[in-house]
Amino acid sequence: KKKKKRKKKTHSLMKSKIASLSKNTEFKSLLSGKKISNKYSTIFFKKLNNKNNKKFNISFVAKKKLGNAVIRNKIKRRLRNIMNEACKKIDINLNYSYLVMAKKMIFDEKYINVKKSILIDFKKIKWLRNEKYFYYNN
Repeated sequence: KKKKKRKKKTHSLMKSKIASLSKNTEFKSLLSGKKISNKYSTIFFKKLNNKNNKKFNISFVAKKKLGNAVIRNKIKRRLRNIMNEACKKIDINLNYSYLVMAKKMIFDEKYINVKKSILIDFKKIKWLRNEKYFYYNN
């Protein structure tokens, strides 16, 4: 039997669509890119060559040590919802791809606090992208 090819998940937005990363090489290249951290998550970002500029490429990762599947899926739903709201408020560069890795603190914290810290980080990323020299290690 022939296997059917899976399409990338897309979520519609006002300006663009959110698409998740699908290839292992994309994840590995993003992990070697720039990062910014807070107590709830770590955001990796990098410009990928073979990327569609009309879609907002972002993926959410919750490691197995965070909890069972129900908890991990709840964390990813929260992050996806935050990013849907953030796309409407912040002008995010579609040339970059993003990877958001959740930390243990995100599950116990209130939604508003997580949202504020992630919005601050994406504003920092926007500011840092505009700088010529980027040296930010956390």
